[in-house]
Amino acid sequence: MEEINLKDFFDYYKKYILIIIIVMLLSVAGILSYNMWLKTPLYSTSTTVVLVKKSNTTDSQTDLSDISLNQKLVATYSQIVKSKLVLNQVITNLDLDYSYSELSKEISVNAVDNTEIIKITVTDKNARVASLIANNVAEVFISEVIKIYNMDNVSVIDEAEVNYTPSNNNLIRDAILSMLVSFVAVSGIVFVVYYFDDTLRDVDSIEKEIELPVVAKVFKDKNGIELIVDKKPNAAASESIRTLRTNLQFASVDKAIKTVLLVDCDLRKGRQHKIFKIAGKNGLSNLLIGDISKFKDYVVETKISNLSVMSRGIVPPNPSELLNSKKNKELIEKLNNEFDIVILDGAPITGLSDSLILSSMVDKVLLVTSINHTPKTELLNTKKSLLGVGADLAGCVANNIVAKNHHYGNYYYNSYYYYDDKTKRRK
Repeated sequence: MEEINLKDFFDYYKKYILIIIIVMLLSVAGILSYNMWLKTPLYSTSTTVVLVKKSNTTDSQTDLSDISLNQKLVATYSQIVKSKLVLNQVITNLDLDYSYSELSKEISVNAVDNTEIIKITVTDKNARVASLIANNVAEVFISEVIKIYNMDNVSVIDEAEVNYTPSNNNLIRDAILSMLVSFVAVSGIVFVVYYFDDTLRDVDSIEKEIELPVVAKVFKDKNGIELIVDKKPNAAASESIRTLRTNLQFASVDKAIKTVLLVDCDLRKGRQHKIFKIAGKNGLSNLLIGDISKFKDYVVETKISNLSVMSRGIVPPNPSELLNSKKNKELIEKLNNEFDIVILDGAPITGLSDSLILSSMVDKVLLVTSINHTPKTELLNTKKSLLGVGADLAGCVANNIVAKNHHYGNYYYNSYYYYDDKTKRRK
């Protein structure tokens, strides 16, 4: 069984707090609505009968042997109360529209502990009818007991009164129970989902379970701003992206990086042209079906210093074939000779061969995964696929990490490390 990290679980659980509260409130509202408008009210009333033989002594003392005997007979008397002999007479006496079994379900008999008293309770839809039944049951019972045992040791202590307060409608109790039941139920569902959830929840999972070095942790921007380093340079997400840049620069420490080209190799749904607000119909796919020596005509300089972009171009019918073509390999060589760094932004690797094809044509491959979104098995299978085609994996970028203010300072000063290609360790 997988070990449960309680802190991790409670962090996961907190995401569902609002849903849990809503479910609890809906549950309470539902049970209260049912109780007040849909549930048929039932009314209960009780009568008590004592089993004591009248004493003939002058000092009115009760024979203790009779008391002991009667206590033992309480269970027997309780059965007599609900017998057909008694209840059929009650049905006849009160002209009730009930069968014996129906009336029997409305009656309960309880012996009061360590006494000679039995309590007869009747529950009915009609409060007045309930009291009539209870009192008549007691009368018929006393009459039959006297006949059966030939003694007068049974009498009524308290007659049943009409009770107009519903006995099956305790709003406070039902509200509390519904809250508890819904809380336990939803919490249980959250735990089950958490236990079987295969998504990456933290950076440690990437390094421990997937065995990939994390070269950068990119914080999620709550406003979803694109090109955030340019627009919000002091944001946590911007700092984390600069960390990635620093780590990549270590890989080329002997080479001054002056120019960068970003090539949108997602020929299916690439959107770099939208991010940088450039023309998207004249890009990589157009170049690969034309003259690749004219690649400069497809390169667009952006407002960001030393950064150029080549958009995806038109969506071709055969993206994988274009990327795997000899012309594409030749194009990458030409781009490497022209720019200090060429970044090929590939399509998601799951289910597609596009990025696997590209991975064998580049010096280093960076996997970008989304925390709390990417399944562990998917990332592990991606790693195996890349290694299977001979890709040189530099590591993984953990994307969409939620920034926590009280942890951010530690992140900023402690996360600058790089991947040493010789020792295969982070530094």
